[in-house]
Amino acid sequence: MRIVICGAGQVGTTIARHLATRGDNVTVIDENADRARRIGESYDVRAILGHASHPEVLRRAGAQDADMLIAVTRSDDVNMVACQVAYSLFSVKRRVARLRHAGFLERDGSGLFAAEHMPIDVLISPEIEIAESIARRLRTPGAFEVAPFAEGKVALLGIHVEDSRAPLAGERLSEVQSRPEAVAMIPVAVRRKGRIFEPGADYRFEVGDDLYVLAEAERLAEVQQAFGHRERRARQIVIAGAGNIGVHLVHRVRSTLPGCDIKLIEIDRARAEKVAGELGDIALVLNGDALEQELLEEGQLGLADTMVTVTNDDETNIFSAVLAKQAGCKRAIALIEKGSYQRLIPTLGIDSVLDPSSATIATVLRHMRGGAIVGAHDIGEGFGEVVEVGVSAGSTIEGRSGDDLHGEGVRLLALIRGRKMFAELAGQSLRAGDRVLFLVAKGHWPAAEKLFG
Repeated sequence: MRIVICGAGQVGTTIARHLATRGDNVTVIDENADRARRIGESYDVRAILGHASHPEVLRRAGAQDADMLIAVTRSDDVNMVACQVAYSLFSVKRRVARLRHAGFLERDGSGLFAAEHMPIDVLISPEIEIAESIARRLRTPGAFEVAPFAEGKVALLGIHVEDSRAPLAGERLSEVQSRPEAVAMIPVAVRRKGRIFEPGADYRFEVGDDLYVLAEAERLAEVQQAFGHRERRARQIVIAGAGNIGVHLVHRVRSTLPGCDIKLIEIDRARAEKVAGELGDIALVLNGDALEQELLEEGQLGLADTMVTVTNDDETNIFSAVLAKQAGCKRAIALIEKGSYQRLIPTLGIDSVLDPSSATIATVLRHMRGGAIVGAHDIGEGFGEVVEVGVSAGSTIEGRSGDDLHGEGVRLLALIRGRKMFAELAGQSLRAGDRVLFLVAKGHWPAAEKLFG
């Protein structure tokens, strides 16, 4: 695909790097000369210096030949105008815009983005996406990552082999799968000592391994227990940072985990007072520094089930999460942007880390490919993507056998039919309404698209 990205900030750079590794033809526009130079030198992308919504700049970036435009500058106005220009002057087929202001994202504003008004196909709100991603982890406390597929019927779990007492620890995969009472999951990938690989029949579950597995939503607790996780859902949650992410997270927790006691810490007094007025009795807002021992004691952090740190400062997020664990908090989740910091986390005792760009990338991937592809989720470090394909009546894959759905770098993972997930498709023909999950290895998208259109 030919893709133009407007904005070479953290989000734009991460998306550009990811898409370039897939083999897409990527051009990035930024009005900052240093950012444009860095991204052009660091990755296999073309960099254009200029204002992202100006027609002549978009023309230099090749918008007239682009399949997709992704506008992720820090300005909502620039992002919206860039999409309008891309549609009106260059007929770009798909247009994605990052919008931060809540007013654009509320139901009352949804009609604004119809083709006859402001032609944006996909709205991205990193803050909302991050809050939802954290909320999923809170609902599945034994997992460090949760990605839904098939309208929530199946989930891709990132899960840690906790200790030697875990039922699966030391077991060989082939032996586990051959048992009548086998855990209903499909292993997709393993991260061991910084290396990611596909688990074969001889793979042995080792303490310390991080696995990505597919499981039916109704059986997630069973899968977690097999890995040694028996954590209960949090009833007392402390959130550090009352920015947009923190406030969105409060609302998501309230709607999906009713009965939780929520405390929200904010260092800026004016912001704390404003948010307290908006939230009312939904959450208790504390004004202070999440790194101050006195505030942590006042907030009774040691009694909390989970600490979530979502300030706009990596160092604050890391150290407040560490302090929370030391105070007796059972679980800590931290938002960390810098990759160099993320590599330190295993040594610090933080249970789960979220890269703020990862949620945005997942949204972009879900909407990138047309045709039968209805969803995708990246597995880190350029390993590959889990891709969801929908089978519709009259589509090129309806009626095909599971035996035919393989290609170089493309592995069939599962069929979802109704609410059930099947790992074995041999002899089965795909029906309209089925969902099929594949693992597409890095650099093998052409083979994947040829396989399922």
